[in-house]
Amino acid sequence: MTPAQRDRDQAGRPRNARPRDGLGRPLDRAAAGQPTTPDDLDLTAPQSLDLAQRLIDDGRPFHAHEVLESSWKSAPAAERGLWRGLAQIAVGLTHARRGNAAGAISLLRRGADAVEGHRGGAPAGLDPALAAARARKLAARIESSGLDALFAEEFRLTLADRRLLTGFGRDG
Repeated sequence: MTPAQRDRDQAGRPRNARPRDGLGRPLDRAAAGQPTTPDDLDLTAPQSLDLAQRLIDDGRPFHAHEVLESSWKSAPAAERGLWRGLAQIAVGLTHARRGNAAGAISLLRRGADAVEGHRGGAPAGLDPALAAARARKLAARIESSGLDALFAEEFRLTLADRRLLTGFGRDG
């Protein structure tokens, strides 16, 4: 497919319309694939965190990343670093699930730095320092033991306590 033939959205931006597997890898165009997150997803902060955590818990960190990225793009400027960091942690989990230890370590640490560096408020149920510590601990475990030594539940990193999520930012 030449650049002129690439899938494009209404604004002319390139989009990959190929179906994706559960970890976000592109499949053949004829494959069924997994549903993806709509580009215009508009959730409150607690709704985004709740959905992202459910997706991580279900072993779908790529889809959690899409939810968190949507919040990052629509958040007020003061909150974007927090959302970007959470999305990066989810991408780190995606790399881990795909077997890419180096990518997992890098993204988990980068996301932890961004989340921990957030100085504004956070939704109740999200403790940025705790989420960052959990991401760093997983990165260190991958670095010291390798992906094969980890249990599946270690990839279900808890970002937020969904029972405590309350208002924050946009219509929180």
